[in-house]
Amino acid sequence: MDISIVVPLLNEAESLPELCAWIERVVTENHLSYEIMLVDDGSTDESWEVIEKLSRSNSHIKGIRFQRNYGKSAALNEGFKAVKGDVIITMDADMQDSPDEIPELRRMITEEGYDMVSGWKKKRFDNALTKNIPSKIFNAAASWSSGIKLHDFNCGLKSYKRKVVKSIEVYGEMHRYIPVLAKWAGFRKIGEKVVEHRARKYGTTKFGWERFVNGFLDLATISFVSKFGKRPMHFFGLWGTLFFLVGFIMGLYLVISKLAVTDFTLTNKPAFYLAMTTSIIGMQLFLAGFIAELINRNAPERNVYLIDQKLGI
Repeated sequence: MDISIVVPLLNEAESLPELCAWIERVVTENHLSYEIMLVDDGSTDESWEVIEKLSRSNSHIKGIRFQRNYGKSAALNEGFKAVKGDVIITMDADMQDSPDEIPELRRMITEEGYDMVSGWKKKRFDNALTKNIPSKIFNAAASWSSGIKLHDFNCGLKSYKRKVVKSIEVYGEMHRYIPVLAKWAGFRKIGEKVVEHRARKYGTTKFGWERFVNGFLDLATISFVSKFGKRPMHFFGLWGTLFFLVGFIMGLYLVISKLAVTDFTLTNKPAFYLAMTTSIIGMQLFLAGFIAELINRNAPERNVYLIDQKLGI
């Protein structure tokens, strides 16, 4: 199968028939074998009934329905598990992503050799104050911290090699950081393509201001996990050592001063309490590192590594 198109959705009953018809026209014109995987993330409107109707009329359209709302990351993760295409395309269901971008996104994977290609909505139709400006700040921070030079991490329109989506797990709200997850899994050739951004035709956005707060928290999480997920003591031990040494040196200085000056009182000095505090923080960080190592060593997937190829086995 040439391509699989994964479409996560929540309450998009109005847009689904038009979107699927548009996708079908594009792939037919380009002579591509395909499947459309519609993942209903707990919709409360008629979305699932529409998906059932579309599937009956077109066997290429398939559906997954969540019992309740789990979020876009969960929808993508389940869609990635189910797809069978050589190239996987993701897009949103709100008609703001254009299916006309599909052939070029696929070509960049199959002919230019990219592991994944992320869309860049260079010209946007969103509100500048509530979406555009915060999005620019978020993307700049994500690019700087991850080392991946992309302008739009959160664009729903992306393409992937099959082995990329089969090698990553998208959870929480990590759909914003799929390029980072891909890089972490060893897929280094990540490209970008300017894509058309369309004004929303049906319904209203499902994301509020809190997504920006959650986005930066997720960025901190994935940055930490990618670097120290299998060696947490390297992080906690380093900072624990630094804090403990600062406290120890300050404490040693106070003890020497006490021995040298007979009327020197330790407990009257702010440095005494600072030395105690930093020493305690250092020991706590060490304990956190030991506990994290114990948890990591007893985790069922502690020794699961992504192997690209095997020879003679």
